[in-house]
Amino acid sequence: MATLNKVTLIGHLGRDPERRVTANGDAVTQFTLATSETWKDKSSGERRQTTEWHRVVLYRKLAEIAGEYLKKGSLVYVEGRLQTRKWVGKDEVERIAVEIIAEDMRMLGGRPHEHEADGEHAETEQQADAEQGQAQQRESGAAARSSASRYDFVDDAIPF
Repeated sequence: MATLNKVTLIGHLGRDPERRVTANGDAVTQFTLATSETWKDKSSGERRQTTEWHRVVLYRKLAEIAGEYLKKGSLVYVEGRLQTRKWVGKDEVERIAVEIIAEDMRMLGGRPHEHEADGEHAETEQQADAEQGQAQQRESGAAARSSASRYDFVDDAIPF
């Protein structure tokens, strides 16, 4: 039976990507990606959130694109595989890193403006998403009202 090592993430960059070049001239770009999970606590009723940080490594052309266009706060889709690296640091302590070796990366959420500060872009993007959601709610509410006025239903006539 075959095995599978596949990771799919959508998240925000925690810092600007770090670009390097290997000894044979290949581009390598690394960044950290934050994914968050939100839920409502059953006992207190409060909204809770936890964030997981992932190390992502890209090679060659994908590394060049990420290094050029991604910035702290950028929303990206990453698909790849998990890889574990072990090494001994200068302090003679063995270290382990679990990384996602990206095989596909898509930039999401539009292009940040050069004049915006890092926090401003994320805030502006959230405001735009909220405004778009409100507009869609208004449109769907108006459509529901107009279709309801076309058909006069009696509650007893609906079987559910």
